[in-house]
Amino acid sequence: MTRIGVVGIKGSWSSEKLADAVAEMTGFRLLIGMDEVSLDFESGRAFFQGCDLTELDALIIKKIGLTYSPSLLDRLEVLRYLNSRGLPMFSKPGNIIGVLNRLSCTVTLQSAGIPMPPTTITEDVTEALKAVSEYGEAVFKPLYTSKARGMVVIKSGYGTKEAIESYRSEYSSMYIQKKIDIPGKDLGVVFLGGEYLTTYARCRVPGSWTTTTFFGGQYEPYDPPPAIIDLAGRAQSCFGLDFTCVDVAETGAGPVVFEVSAFGGFRGLEKAQGIDAAEKYVTYVLARLASWKKIPSQPLTSLAGCGQRTR
Repeated sequence: MTRIGVVGIKGSWSSEKLADAVAEMTGFRLLIGMDEVSLDFESGRAFFQGCDLTELDALIIKKIGLTYSPSLLDRLEVLRYLNSRGLPMFSKPGNIIGVLNRLSCTVTLQSAGIPMPPTTITEDVTEALKAVSEYGEAVFKPLYTSKARGMVVIKSGYGTKEAIESYRSEYSSMYIQKKIDIPGKDLGVVFLGGEYLTTYARCRVPGSWTTTTFFGGQYEPYDPPPAIIDLAGRAQSCFGLDFTCVDVAETGAGPVVFEVSAFGGFRGLEKAQGIDAAEKYVTYVLARLASWKKIPSQPLTSLAGCGQRTR
């Protein structure tokens, strides 16, 4: 039996779906919540509900918390330690760290010459005011967020300084991005093992400034031109993630990248393209493990108390 644990959130659609796919293909199911994991540095072992995670064949990291926050970095460090001691992980925690923080992701993309909307980072209200004045209209984005939660649009003009001060009272660093004109949608360009898989569109509903499904956006199939696939491919190659979705927008000046995600894409693939991302991901992981010869021959009793055996 191949014993692959899924790091995720109990009750979360994508986490449960991935754990189910692992169970279907291996006969073993273990959904691991990082809030219940303990790590003993002296022995190098980590436990979840009595299960020694270091005895598993691999972990697939789907979600590490309900909401994005700096505390998730701590959980990734725990996983990074286990990965450094030989436990295979998909994607590697050290690589996920590079995209979890919006600023870290942006620095990497900008350093690689990936086109993005004009962006300013500052803690100073006066400098933020200058940026909004230059952009005309800007989106203020928390460094740790998903699905546009916490983002606000601020226009240049009456009340701009007050709006910036209000935002600054909640966030020490202000990530300010010029609000660009897009044709009612942006794209999720998905890669598995560094290879292009497919693309879906997120289409905004009337009255919304953002395409995210959290604010009513809808998934639709989309067949992008080669230039977009090439750009997204260059963006995702900066991070070495096993499964990733690159957020791309088409503009009059050409495509731009908003961010690279280590966790998104499952629902968009299913809704828009009819693709079972969980099944494809687990198939990929099993193939990688087999190629590394990491699957030992052990009796089924070797992990008593760990997970559920479904066969």
